[in-house]
Amino acid sequence: MLLRKYLLGSNIAARMDKKTYTTNEAAAALGISSARVRQMVIDKTLPATRFGRALVISADALDAARQRKTSPGPAAKTPGKVSTANKAAIRAANVKNGASVKKRGKK
Repeated sequence: MLLRKYLLGSNIAARMDKKTYTTNEAAAALGISSARVRQMVIDKTLPATRFGRALVISADALDAARQRKTSPGPAAKTPGKVSTANKAAIRAANVKNGASVKKRGKK
């Protein structure tokens, strides 16, 4: 409260009226790590201001980042099932190339 009175008339006082977030608060709000927030600031995808050693992120910038946030990328493609004929061909190619092949017996 005293700080606000002291800073009245300065540019910082106007900035204090707006809601700002630290990197940890922004990370919690976005559901990501604070390291990722700092990387976004470095990449200039999340605007932030230095206040001493701390990074300060405005509510507007956080809302914009939240709007841009999408679901994770596409799932990795999983290989389909290998048919018995393909298994035999793979085994034959491995034997031809000198790879050791273990043959499992039925239990």
